[in-house]
Amino acid sequence: MSREDPGFANPVIRVENVTRAFAVGDIEVHALRGVDLSVRAGEFVAIMGSSGSGKSTLMNILGCLDRPTTGHYYLEGVDVAGLREPDLARIRSERLGFVFQSFNLLARTSAVENVALPLYYAASGPVRASVRTERARRALQFVGLGERERNTPGQLSGGQQQRVAIARALINTPSLLLADEPTGNLDTRTSHEIMEMLVALNRDRGLTIVLVTHELDIATYASRVVTMRDGEIVSDERNAERPPAAAPGKSVVSMVVPQPPRQEAPPRPVGHTIAFGLMILAAAAQAIGRNKMR
Repeated sequence: MSREDPGFANPVIRVENVTRAFAVGDIEVHALRGVDLSVRAGEFVAIMGSSGSGKSTLMNILGCLDRPTTGHYYLEGVDVAGLREPDLARIRSERLGFVFQSFNLLARTSAVENVALPLYYAASGPVRASVRTERARRALQFVGLGERERNTPGQLSGGQQQRVAIARALINTPSLLLADEPTGNLDTRTSHEIMEMLVALNRDRGLTIVLVTHELDIATYASRVVTMRDGEIVSDERNAERPPAAAPGKSVVSMVVPQPPRQEAPPRPVGHTIAFGLMILAAAAQAIGRNKMR
């Protein structure tokens, strides 16, 4: 994105000259090499690349799951690269929505409880359990699973599990949705159904989405495709076929999950917020290890 672009001055994401190096034995592997990227509010950006391109490493940094070796990462104007872990945990639990390839749902927990979980750990979430449950139910209705709220993940298909994961990602009204290979474990038909849902969230509600994929047919759903190779961005192109997204404004979840006036209550311990951040870290730990060379 050029400096003349109207979204440059106030982007949701601004990455400046970011590098990431890993020590593999006696060898230093450079996963990212001076990456610059800007994403404005309301964009739907797909990051593509083959294995070893650095796309997943970049996604981990965007999700505050990893830190750059050098460079700056500004999220809504804040340089998060230097923040302490409790602050990063709060950002992950309250301002970012995550959708993973493997769903990462709690196996023995119902769909509605899985969706409501982030509300419990977020310091700014509703205090009353009944309010959390009602918001989770409405989020499930939004993704078309209102009748499956009591089912556990084992009683749901892969596509339904990913819909639950999307509802969970939206429940805290994130400013940014990060989707790491969200269709990787799904069949072709279900993959396109999930992508149509993400397109609708972006186009009709103005939700900012960054998606990582290695599949060209999935990337074509985005309004912009960034291609990486050997830790560098080699192309950044607009998808002319995609209609423009809605202007960002009212949050996605507030349009489907009415939020009552906030009640005065003692603040939750910071440890609760950290706990949810650590849960996300644990869910992503395997992906980070697997993708150090990606």
